[in-house]
Amino acid sequence: MARTRLRSVASLDGAGARHRFQEKAGLDSDQLAALAADTDALPGAGWCAGAVVLAGRGPYIALEHATGWALRYSGWDPEAGLPVELPREKWLPARVDTVFDLASLTKLFTAVAALQQVERGALDLDTPIVGYADPRAGLVTDHGITARHLLTHTSGLRAELPFYDYNTAEHVPLLWAEKPQTGPGSTHLYSDLNLLLLENVLWQVTGQQLDALVREGITTPLGMDRTRFNPPRSWRSRIAATEDQRKPWAKVNRGLIHGRVHDENAYAMGGVAGHAGLFSTARDLAVLCRTLLAGGAYGPARILAPSSVAELLGPPGLGFRTGAAWFMGELAAPGSRAAGHTGFTGTSLVLDPATDTFLVLLANTVHPVRRPADSRPRAAAATRLARAVL
Repeated sequence: MARTRLRSVASLDGAGARHRFQEKAGLDSDQLAALAADTDALPGAGWCAGAVVLAGRGPYIALEHATGWALRYSGWDPEAGLPVELPREKWLPARVDTVFDLASLTKLFTAVAALQQVERGALDLDTPIVGYADPRAGLVTDHGITARHLLTHTSGLRAELPFYDYNTAEHVPLLWAEKPQTGPGSTHLYSDLNLLLLENVLWQVTGQQLDALVREGITTPLGMDRTRFNPPRSWRSRIAATEDQRKPWAKVNRGLIHGRVHDENAYAMGGVAGHAGLFSTARDLAVLCRTLLAGGAYGPARILAPSSVAELLGPPGLGFRTGAAWFMGELAAPGSRAAGHTGFTGTSLVLDPATDTFLVLLANTVHPVRRPADSRPRAAAATRLARAVL
């Protein structure tokens, strides 16, 4: 089972065949139909412009469903408080193979890359990172922060820094000069700085940039050929647009973002950053889920040892969040071992080793303008999957 590749309901014709496939996967077809219908309602409810939902169990993808629009608007009219629509012929429908800006789901790939270096003996999770400090940072104070603190968001570092306001040469010194606000290991404080600092540590121990580590260690061996930083312009017609970035609602003035990273700091760093920057599809993320649920192996490839996967997914999670009912719904019920993450652009991923299930929900909730945070649709989708388990 560990080396079984995913099989998808999408390859079948006819409702009867699809229902039999879903039940073979151990999932209730009525709940999956309701999950698709719930997703269909999201654009009309104003949660997103378009979305793709994928749900599976074991080696089966039991649902792949797209709704709404990957591109519909040219921008945002702040005076009217309304989106500005493109001519109808320029709208792009969301499809099951639409590429989305993953935002903070990038952190999961950085975490996997870090555990790969732990397995190679190049990185120790519990050694103070001052020992890996970048010479470009100058004299670095040892605050006792470790890679484990960074991966569990217990370093005490604040949530972010405005790197987009600084020259590229200043990014590394600013990052290493940041002082924790609380004692490392004492308090959970979610921070993009944690994964940015870990990215820099990985550069120091490998001599490679993060995009190369992800490509060589994760996406290429797993055949995830629609997952990458800085997607080429030829992909643009398949990419979901994000925000019309303008001040005061955004941090920089860039206009409509389509095919470029949404996160302002990741953009300032050339599109490759430990906390954001990756683009991917629901199917590629399903491969990552299946790989982790199978202990680190998929097909002929093994990217992690089972012990490393257990570290990533076991409470409190390394890079992954665990037991977060606010976006995992009933998959995070008592007794589950659900782990996953969300992304600011409208993305989320949840996998549950207890039931061998996985859920990917990708949406462009920031098209054409960012909205107040609302993870209720994510939680509702995860609850549908939890209730679908036979």
